[in-house]
Formats: sequence, C-alpha cells, structure tokens
Amino acid sequence: MPVIHSVSHAFPEHYYSQEMLLEAFRKYWSQRHSNLNRLEQIHHNVGVNGRHLALPMEEYEKLEGFKAKNDAWTRCALDLGETVVCAVLEKAQMHADQISEIIFTTVTGIAVPSIDARLMNRIPFPPSLKRVPLFGLGCVAGAAGLARVADYLRGHPREAAILLSVELCSLTIQPEDVSIANMISSGLFGDGATALLMVGADHANAADGMPRVVDTRSIFFPNTEHIMGWDVVNSGLKISLSADVTEVAAVQLRPGVEAFLGEHGLSIQDITHWIAHPGGPKVIQAIESGLGLSEHALDLSRESLAAVGNLSSSSVLLILEETLSRFQPEPGTYGLLMAMGPAFCAELVLLQW
Repeated sequence: MPVIHSVSHAFPEHYYSQEMLLEAFRKYWSQRHSNLNRLEQIHHNVGVNGRHLALPMEEYEKLEGFKAKNDAWTRCALDLGETVVCAVLEKAQMHADQISEIIFTTVTGIAVPSIDARLMNRIPFPPSLKRVPLFGLGCVAGAAGLARVADYLRGHPREAAILLSVELCSLTIQPEDVSIANMISSGLFGDGATALLMVGADHANAADGMPRVVDTRSIFFPNTEHIMGWDVVNSGLKISLSADVTEVAAVQLRPGVEAFLGEHGLSIQDITHWIAHPGGPKVIQAIESGLGLSEHALDLSRESLAAVGNLSSSSVLLILEETLSRFQPEPGTYGLLMAMGPAFCAELVLLQW
C-alpha cells in the first residue's frame, strides 16, 4: 500500500480578520446592495475568523477583467507553489530529483504552461518527471488527487510522488455580483497551498507508523451539476452554488461510505480519524448527522475553517497535516479522508496506520 510520508502548507503573507474583510465589502457594496444586514449575517455565520489573501486587500479594486485576475493568480500561484513544494521536500528530507511524478490541482486560475511545468525551471526536478495538471475538480481535488497519486504508486512501488494544490479563491470574487452565492463565497473562501509527498510500498522511505492508502473510491451523484461550479464570464470565474450541498451530505453520502467500508469488512464505527473537507458549518454538520458521527469527530475541520476559511482542494490536505501532527494512532487504526465537489461528487480515501 502506498504511504503518506509528509504534508506541508504555505499561506500568502496577507492575513485579515473576518471583521476587516466584512468592513471592506460593506463599504464597496453599500452603493450596490440595500440589504447589508444580510451580508453581515452571512459573514458571521460561515464560521470563519480570518483568511489569507493572495494580494494586499487594497489591490483587488485595481483588478479589472479576467486577464488581470488570472495574471495575478499565475504569479502568486507559482511563488506559493514553489514555497510549499520545497517545504515538503525538506520535511521529508528528500531531494527533488528523487520525485517521479507530480500532480498539480487548482480550480481558481488557468496557466499554460501549467504551474507544475513552470516549477520545473525553479526546482531541480528530473527532466523525466511525469506531470499531471488537474483542473475543474474543485474542493474534491485534494482527496481525488491523493487517490490518483496512490494509484500511480501502486504501479510504481519504488518511486515517490507529490500532490500540489494551490487555491487562490480571493481572485475569483466578483465585486459586481450581489447574489447570495457570491456573498457566501466572499465570506467563506481563503487562499493557500498544500503539498503532499507519498512513496510506494517498496520505497526506502516507507516506514512503520505512517498512514497507508488501503483503497479509494469515487462517488458520482447523477444530475447534480447545478449544485456547484463556475460560470465563466468576462470578469472571471463566477461561482454557482446551491443549498443542495447539505442535502447530499446529509442523505446521499452515507450509502456510498457504508458500501466502501463494507468491502473491507469495516463500518463507520471502525473509523477512528475523520479527515473531512470543511465545506462550511452546515456541510460539516450535515456530514456528522448523515454519518451518525460523534459531535467532536470533525473538530479539526471546524478549526481549520475558523482559522483560514475554506481553501477548496487545499483544505482537506491541511486537515490531514494537522491530524498527522496532533495524533499518533495505534498500529492498525483506520482513518477516512473525504471531500465533495462539483459534478456533484465525493472522493473517499481509506487510511490505515
């Protein structure tokens, strides 16, 4: 079974409290929206205390049109990606030329050549490095990307691979859009990057005590495209978001989880550590109630959401890093890493220490 060796994160240096961000939105939208009480209610209800932004707050008003936003995204994503990849290599005490594959995921910007290709000129990866850029998976990509790295390492058990996630959600906010979906987005999402380094079962760095990927499962919910995604408009990526997310989490997720665990002779009660993407307070609550979890099972998800907001694909990897740092599970203990995202879909990763 492939082994999760190390996880690291990096944030932009610009951090603002939720109250500071709310005040900025209040001033900007005061002439465009009459119901500012609704804006304040949304920002106070999303469970976020503060967030990192790719740029200083005052620079966002200067970004006009998709090109300006995407140029800023490319520049910041490349710098942040380099920082976090170097951090995870240092943490693992490995060199870039020991990596055989890198999967890069994002849903907040577009670059061709992709960010992983541009990093080849900054980090001394081998020229033979296999690169797999992913776009469009959204919040589910942290779990899905981990699963795809595991797939690769099952076939290449002596190799090492990296999953890189960079999400700069602040560069997708639509200042002219006063819809509820955009207001929620403006209060919920933050910026950040994570990198995960995995090794195959026969790699020299695969050690006891590290979590191993037992199996993975993709779950697609038919006819749910309306729940989450982007509308591509002249001003950039405009969020499409439905309240049906909570219903899927509360009702439709459990059968897939139970079936997946059942194939390994396990039940929900056999999972000690739940590593779940923090879609938002209502989504976290829906997962807990839908799966019948204890009230503290997703505490790390709530803590991450409060500290830095929803980081799209980066969040579940950030929570995985915190889990590995905070706990030392007994050998044989199981964990389930999970996320949901556009399509609508879910990705499950069964871990064992």
